[in-house]
Amino acid sequence: MLLEVIATNIRDVKAASDYGADRIELCVGMKEDGVTPSFGLIESAVEISKIPINVIIRSHVQSFFYESLEVDTMVRDIRMVRKLGANGVVIGALTEEGRVDVEVMKRLLEEAEGLDITFHRAIDFSRDFEETLEALTEFKQVKRILTAGGRKPATESVPMIKKLMELAENTHLTIMPGYGLRAETFNEFYDEVSPKEIHFGSGVREENSFMNPIERAKIDRIKQVLA
Repeated sequence: MLLEVIATNIRDVKAASDYGADRIELCVGMKEDGVTPSFGLIESAVEISKIPINVIIRSHVQSFFYESLEVDTMVRDIRMVRKLGANGVVIGALTEEGRVDVEVMKRLLEEAEGLDITFHRAIDFSRDFEETLEALTEFKQVKRILTAGGRKPATESVPMIKKLMELAENTHLTIMPGYGLRAETFNEFYDEVSPKEIHFGSGVREENSFMNPIERAKIDRIKQVLA
């Protein structure tokens, strides 16, 4: 199983890469659930990391609805991410009604051709999970959906995560649980869900806080569960 870890600065990137993570999601502003990092950070991260780096593309934190100028900004960000050599991007867009914004997704995916694509936790704020998943099956570039199964931590939404995994079983999509997971209790969650990919953020850090560095012992503990 693949372990993805959030990195918010260059020290995080080195730690995640050295301690055994399989992929990095690079983002900043975690108090606002993550926005696009600086180009300098992306370039430095790509240079030092031994594992793939996927960069979040999110131009504001008010919602997952984006107007035309904001979409233009995200298209430019994707273009720069590609130029800097990152592995992929983490994207998502909803209409004001909470459905997948098909036109925005088409624009972003056109620019992201050839990159590894994750649809982020916008699904957890959509009007209907099944409808959102079905819409995403039309986008063959999207490889996975990051979800907590709702707005609560993933550990509190196991039934929905399992349902999404069942619905995605015969599609090209992988369901990657994330948000609120802790290394100390991960074995229980894993036994219930058994995902192919898993996403950790604050849960691999001292005191489970983004204010603290990534801990090798916590990544080791997760990897032991996955062994």
